[in-house]
Amino acid sequence: MVLVSEAYTSVPATCSTPLQEKVYQVLEELKMDFQRVETEEVITMEDCRQINERLEMDMVKTLFLCNRQKTNFYLFVTCGDKPFKSKEFSQALAIARVSFASAERMEKLLGTKIGAATIFSTLLPEAKPVQLVLDKDVCDQEYYGCSDGTTTGYLKLKTEDVLKKFLPHVNRQPKVIEL
Repeated sequence: MVLVSEAYTSVPATCSTPLQEKVYQVLEELKMDFQRVETEEVITMEDCRQINERLEMDMVKTLFLCNRQKTNFYLFVTCGDKPFKSKEFSQALAIARVSFASAERMEKLLGTKIGAATIFSTLLPEAKPVQLVLDKDVCDQEYYGCSDGTTTGYLKLKTEDVLKKFLPHVNRQPKVIEL
């Protein structure tokens, strides 16, 4: 059981990482409505159940992947309850098989640690070489639930705002795949 705060609609009083601070600055700048909760450290999708209940939505699963040579990187956003199958992902993109990128590479390119991968890492210049890939099922959801760049802060946003306000703001055109 993970402790989850009440839902807030305001920016946290203090931010624990530069990415988290950027996230809330951009949400305000783009006038994107959000609800957020603060939690104990959350790492797994299983840990997200209480967050889902509090925010009345389903958290996405965000995976940081790479090719065998560690030269191509992918930030894949899918439904939290959908199992990840490397073979299907690779076939959908017509690429060689992928695996999970290292925690060190995640920290360097995404500015997060394991459990905090988020679409908001695209705010960082270091994430520029990372290809953003979205599961079509995520795009079809009313709400988008994700980390704010930490393992203790989670957001509920309108998916339409993420797709039509945030992604154009960071100049990202994701590859949308069906699995």
